Formats: sequence, structure tokens, C-alpha cells
Amino acid sequence: MSIKIAPSILSADFGAFADDVRELSEAKADYIHIDVMDGHFVPVITFGPQLVSAIRPVTSTPFDVHLMIDSPEHFVADFAKAGSNMITVHPETTAHLHRLIHQIKDLGARPGVALNPATPISSIEWVLGDIDRVLVMTVNPGFGGQAFIPEMLQKIRSLAERRASLGMRFEIGVDGGVNADTAPLVARAGADVMIAGSAVFHHPEGVGAAMDELRLSAAAARA
Repeated sequence: MSIKIAPSILSADFGAFADDVRELSEAKADYIHIDVMDGHFVPVITFGPQLVSAIRPVTSTPFDVHLMIDSPEHFVADFAKAGSNMITVHPETTAHLHRLIHQIKDLGARPGVALNPATPISSIEWVLGDIDRVLVMTVNPGFGGQAFIPEMLQKIRSLAERRASLGMRFEIGVDGGVNADTAPLVARAGADVMIAGSAVFHHPEGVGAAMDELRLSAAAARA
């Protein structure tokens, strides 16, 4: 699979979301990553479906919505209706993960499952065939700008090995501390999608240069 970049608007200018989303789209982002936090599962409160709906007319780039919220089954319909193309949930947040995954599919969105640093791959073993992405958290969720946890490289490798051995095609995403230094490491380990916030929005040469740098460094690691 080719390397895809999904800039996280958690690092965008909160007063100019539409402008930043438009810029990301023009710079050929593969996805736009939207971190939804509820102040319960993680200690921060961020966005709701109203934001997704408000910025949906600005771009045709797929919205990759990451629900870091308790009981997501009560909210996925609102996020799908607002224009989410992919909806990623955490196994710890729901009693019926398989049911939730199929609820997301029935709503017309692609389902993903995120693994916190301490959450084992075994927690999603029996739903791997039903999902479009496994998102490996390489920081503990809740805040932007955290340092990459290098031990998560082995989790990425294990997922890539399992995907190959089972003949599956789910994407492996990485979220947390992704930059030009860590992108080659996660690409070499087997990741396909890189979620990056600070590395994209705080790049001195702009978001387009930041995404090019990530793609080139990751591709070189796979060459």
C-alpha cells in the first residue's frame, strides 16, 4: 500500500477551520483527521458532529473521524450524517465492538479501531476481517504534541505480519508523534497511514511542504 497522510485538525487554527481544511485539500491530503474527545475517555473536550457538518462543504477529501468518547454507539449516526467517511472507535469504549463496527458500516462509513499503547492486538483479533483500519496510538490519547512511544513499533510490525499471514487488506494507521524523523520508522514497520498534527501545521514551509516531507521520508524507508 502507498503511504497516505492524514493531517489532524486538532493542530489547526480553531478560528479558521474552513481555511485550513481547504488548504489541506489543495495540498493533496489523503484524509482529514478529526479528533473527537469527550472529557471522559480522555481528559479533553474537542469537537462534535456540528464541526464535521460545518466543514464538509469545503472539501471532498475524506473525513477520518477518531472517536475518543465513551459509548460511541449513541453518536456514530450523527457523525455519519454530518459527512464522516471513516469512523474509528476504541474497543474499551463499548460493550459490543462487533455490533458497533457493523452499525458504522450500515451508516455508510468505513469502520476503524484504535489501539491505545497498553491495548493488545488480541482485543480486536476477531473483528480484523470487518474493519478498514487499525489505528495504532503511538502516544496516550488526549493531547497533541506528545512524544512518540518507540515500543509501539513492534505492535505495528505484529499487525503487518498478521495482515499478511491472513491475507487481509486493512490499513495500518499511526497516530501520535509522527514527524519526518519517526515517519520512516513506522513506514518500515508496516504502517500505511500517518496522522500528523504539529508536524504538518507547525512546519516552517507550510502544510504542503510538511506532507511532502513525510511522504518522501516514509517512501525512502520502504525503498
